[in-house]
Amino acid sequence: MLARTLTFSPDRDEICFPELPATAAVFLLRGEGEPYVSKSANLRRRLMRLLGPVREQSKRLNLRDRVHEIEFTATGSDFESQFLLYRLLRETFPKTYATRLRLRFAPLIKLHLENAYPRASVTTRLGKLHTWGRASSPVLSSEARLLDGAGSNSGLGPEDGRGRPSPRGQNLYYGPFPSRAAAEKFASDALDFFKMRRCVDDLHPDPAFPGCVYSEMKMCLAPCFKGCTDSDYHAEVARVQAFFDTAGDSLSRELAEERDRASTDLAFEDAAAIHAKIEKVKPVLAQLPEIVRRIDQLAAIILQPSAESGAVSLFRFSGAQLAGPLTFSIEQRAESQSMESRVEAIIHSFPAPKAPLSIERMEHLAILKRWYYRSSRTGEIFFADENGAWPLRRIVRGIGRVYLGEKPGEPATFSATQPVAPPS
Repeated sequence: MLARTLTFSPDRDEICFPELPATAAVFLLRGEGEPYVSKSANLRRRLMRLLGPVREQSKRLNLRDRVHEIEFTATGSDFESQFLLYRLLRETFPKTYATRLRLRFAPLIKLHLENAYPRASVTTRLGKLHTWGRASSPVLSSEARLLDGAGSNSGLGPEDGRGRPSPRGQNLYYGPFPSRAAAEKFASDALDFFKMRRCVDDLHPDPAFPGCVYSEMKMCLAPCFKGCTDSDYHAEVARVQAFFDTAGDSLSRELAEERDRASTDLAFEDAAAIHAKIEKVKPVLAQLPEIVRRIDQLAAIILQPSAESGAVSLFRFSGAQLAGPLTFSIEQRAESQSMESRVEAIIHSFPAPKAPLSIERMEHLAILKRWYYRSSRTGEIFFADENGAWPLRRIVRGIGRVYLGEKPGEPATFSATQPVAPPS
């Protein structure tokens, strides 16, 4: 898994140490006992401490007389180091890697569609994800999608809030959120606009059941005591799903249409009340980070600095799995090939997502969440739209910023058609 291997012996350390890069890397030390796996921002300095001569009366860990072999891979970013360290620990210590990594699983909103009377809850456990059951469409730019037209849904059944066939009867997951408190607040605030149940019990509807406080406040359709028909309740659940699928856009459109109809009918008081409701929706949607999407539809490209000169590293997140890195060279290789077409080609070259265990998906999602919600993070992320189209022009500009070490808010100094001077 690691790129280079060096043989180490204490009497030849003056030859071994200069061969180690003074850059970030993930490394593995083999010798007597179990392997030592870690990452470092400066590999040479770290291993000189671990494998250098023992200082008298020093309590610092020293493995000089135990290690016989050094394996390492240079990395260009902390995100790459973290992902490679995760894969290496998972391979080296399959039973204890989770304890060593201490990953915190991402909080998610779970829509329990498998329940006879669906509800929403917050969880960190990711269950089975829906697969669309059709070949993925070719990667097109947003502009090409507009020229190509909307297309048909091939008669694959009911559609979700974004026009895709809906996996009716299978639980859906939305996230990742920065914390459980943030997920619970968003779910609670969002459900205030709907009448889906909040209780957690499996319902056995009985007209004699007294109901709860939500039914008393007319905030629930009360399927527990047959306060509505099953079809009415599932129609309300469909509205909730559409809200989560479209990041609230479905509710905003619905309320705007109701307001316009009320204004047309000269019911100005009703229109004002609906407008006030629209204003209440806006701060709820403002809580939603860009990354929060339906997990089975979350597709992203992460750009990171590369350990190789004149290049950046690309990672792909799709199907709740991370893949990469793939190295993207900044140099123009062919005059006839645009930077956008090269980006499109490298996105195509990522291997197709496999079908890992749910725990592995949760771990990959935790790594992505940990990086995304950092107060100061290196690199950029770009998301595919609801049709699977990538913003190729924005990705090209992001590659230039990552290569030059600029922040997303800084003025762009990178051209997609001209060579770029290497960063100083």
